Amino acid sequence: MSKDAYKKAGVDIQAGNEVVQRIKPLVASTLRPEVMGGLGGFSGLFSLRSKKYKNPVLVSGTDGVGTKLKIAFLTGRHDTVGIDLVAMCVNDVIVSGAEPLFFLDYFATGKLLPEVTVKVIEGIAAGCIEAGCALIGGETAEMPDSYPKGEYDLAGFSVGVVEKSRMIDGQKIRPKDVLIGLASSGLHSNAFSLARKIFFEQAGLTVKDLVPGLSRPLGEELLEPTRIYVKAVRRLIKRVTLKGVAHITGGGITENLPRILPKGTAVEIQTNQWLVPPIFQVLQGKGSLEAEEMFSTFNMGIGLILVVSPEEVKPAMATLKRLRQEAFLIGTVIKGNGQVHYV
Repeated sequence: MSKDAYKKAGVDIQAGNEVVQRIKPLVASTLRPEVMGGLGGFSGLFSLRSKKYKNPVLVSGTDGVGTKLKIAFLTGRHDTVGIDLVAMCVNDVIVSGAEPLFFLDYFATGKLLPEVTVKVIEGIAAGCIEAGCALIGGETAEMPDSYPKGEYDLAGFSVGVVEKSRMIDGQKIRPKDVLIGLASSGLHSNAFSLARKIFFEQAGLTVKDLVPGLSRPLGEELLEPTRIYVKAVRRLIKRVTLKGVAHITGGGITENLPRILPKGTAVEIQTNQWLVPPIFQVLQGKGSLEAEEMFSTFNMGIGLILVVSPEEVKPAMATLKRLRQEAFLIGTVIKGNGQVHYV
């Protein structure tokens, strides 16, 4: 058998090596002092020796980008989905009050295209820098016949750490506490299967179309990266007591906020306290969706919800304003059994 038999079978080792060489500077740009070793080992190494923590608890999160990747394939733009990948993981980690430490990615495709792969990693590196975590490793898998031509899949994994006594778990949430909603940047990385069906199948639109109500082509609007809330939450933790934090992902506010509510509590959401971004309004109109379904499917412009006591509202909002993080007072905690009431 010839020496290039593996390449003829569909796996190009040389292309893989090219990717590794090209992403080394990207990985280096994300490193923290605790990182040990460099890119190319069998595993990523990270030292936990720190005087900051007496009783550290490791917090982990894993996620993907879902069918938002289909928009990247349609537009040929691949530099933003890596940000989404990091965001979906670190935003889950931060709800416990943890500091994201490091991140690993998994990139799988049928045929490795170095230009595309490097663009994706550029986004991952940018997301890691924004979140303050190190990209310490990953895996690039070329698997012939496993994916349609020109397509790939992404998965990510993040680890953070929090002092046990400072963990945020929602157990101290009580009636009369206040809900602060942090603005999302759009759909984030959820419910794209429904969004794609509405826009491309039912409405017959393309990613290049300018849709009334939107200020840029549909593809650009849909590819807007998921907002990373790490810096905002980390800064807030130093100034106020956060009783609970909920990452609003698939299932919207309706499904995600109850996950942090203790027994005997519910919430009342005042939907007139923020302007729902145009992308959701367009989706609702073209999909003929009821408001109830919109709030139980999409984030509706709120990507993260914080729960604070009434006396902490003013300093929390002042801090968010200084950080230029758009935030709204969207409701209160009431007595109940985990329900979300919209008024």
